[in-house]
Amino acid sequence: MSQPAEAPAGRPPARAELAWYSFARTLVLGLAWLMWRTEVHGREHLPQTVPYVLAPVHRSYLDALFAASVTRRRVRFMGKGEMWSKGWSARLFSSLGAFPVQLRGISGTDSRRGTPDREALRSCQVALAGGEPVVMFPEGTRRSGPVVQPLFDGPAFVALRMNVPIVPVGIGGSERAMPPGARWLRPGKVSVVVGKPIWPPARPPGSAVPRSAVSELTAQLRSSLQAAFDEARRRVGEP
Repeated sequence: MSQPAEAPAGRPPARAELAWYSFARTLVLGLAWLMWRTEVHGREHLPQTVPYVLAPVHRSYLDALFAASVTRRRVRFMGKGEMWSKGWSARLFSSLGAFPVQLRGISGTDSRRGTPDREALRSCQVALAGGEPVVMFPEGTRRSGPVVQPLFDGPAFVALRMNVPIVPVGIGGSERAMPPGARWLRPGKVSVVVGKPIWPPARPPGSAVPRSAVSELTAQLRSSLQAAFDEARRRVGEP
């Protein structure tokens, strides 16, 4: 896998940024609990002293919200570039730790369909270098059904390059809460299951990331993500 340009050193978030994020997170997750009685299982698996890549399944626009519920740390996440099309929305999403991504291959049959652009991968590296967790949806775009779809290599590549673990996150119930094409939210129950972190193999600093290592780590992630997804679905009674 080709490597993006060397990422600059990240910076820890400012106190004001953390305060605003904490306020917004508490407000939004409180409303989410009232509507979906959100449960989080496996928080003890989250690394406490290092940044990491959160890798959730993707069945709903709400999944970024449920992924953020697993930790009080500010998490960074990618959002579609259209979310930055207006000044007020650009400022809002940026203030909450999001950054824009242009997804490749969306309109065609490109095998990389739904994979992020090079600049988005660079932004992920900068955030991790600043000590913050990053949400990366390994399935790319929203999917449907109980089976984890083939994963793109972005999360594994970033984890290997930055020497941070990947944490699989299963989310049960989010597709019922807001399935693709739905215009309204539906009440119900959502369960979030945090799997054990997957640590990438060590490599010499500054060395290239081997494609074989990326493929192996992606395969490990898919297996762990399916297990977490199965458990999350079981907890909300999905068949």
